[in-house]
Amino acid sequence: MSAKRCYVLPIAAACMSVFWAISSVPAMAASCGSSGAGFADWLSGFKQRAAAKGISARTINSALSGVSYDPKVVRLDRSQHSFKLSFEQFYRRRVDDAMIAKGRRLMKTHAGTLNAIEKRFGVPGAVVVAIWGLETAYGAQKGGQMSIVRSLATLAYDCRRSAFFEKELLAALKIIDRGDMAASQLVGGWAGEIGQTQFLPDAYVKYAVDFDGNGRRDLIHSSADVLASTANFLKGHGWQRGAGWGPGTANYNVIREWNKAEVYVKTISVMADKLDGR
Repeated sequence: MSAKRCYVLPIAAACMSVFWAISSVPAMAASCGSSGAGFADWLSGFKQRAAAKGISARTINSALSGVSYDPKVVRLDRSQHSFKLSFEQFYRRRVDDAMIAKGRRLMKTHAGTLNAIEKRFGVPGAVVVAIWGLETAYGAQKGGQMSIVRSLATLAYDCRRSAFFEKELLAALKIIDRGDMAASQLVGGWAGEIGQTQFLPDAYVKYAVDFDGNGRRDLIHSSADVLASTANFLKGHGWQRGAGWGPGTANYNVIREWNKAEVYVKTISVMADKLDGR
């Protein structure tokens, strides 16, 4: 995702793994709606557009058969609130000594993987582990149990952000098409966030890597894939190997590509410092 939104939700959707450059997405010519009345017609048209984009008939049929409009998703989208906490307030709510201690233990547990990730992508383990902790408490909170395909189809049909979410829905179908995950396995947040660092599907397609070597990019179950993919996202947005990540640095600005909210960026930076023993 090119940019994340600056809203704070419950932890499962607190920071949607790479998100909201919505204003830059051109309006779609396809129809949209504000209720479920026209969803079936929209879905029929979307299937044709997906086929034209190269999605296989097998994936279109398996992923979209029986998909229905979900009014709960629209209510959640409408109920977001801008986030106005100070950095100190936000940090106290999200990070404590126990969280830092757990992160340090995990850095020791995954030291070999993190060293290999830094060697390949140039991103230190402390940074990716800080993101991992903030997004889903190091994977303890899986990010929601909603059907990602159904959620994205609903939001793509809804008129508020049709173009953005149609792109994300197409990316979700690409994930299925290339065999990384089945539609039934694509379960996560209400806005389509996937896995332990909450990637949206388009970012998943661009940056997810198979780091454990099992032939699949699995951001739900594989910690190696999760951490490496997060590092690859940062590298893809200009991370400078060997440089710092504090305020005023180029890498601090790269973290903004993960989340535009200044308090979130600063929290990642400060948490990474603590994990790194600075």
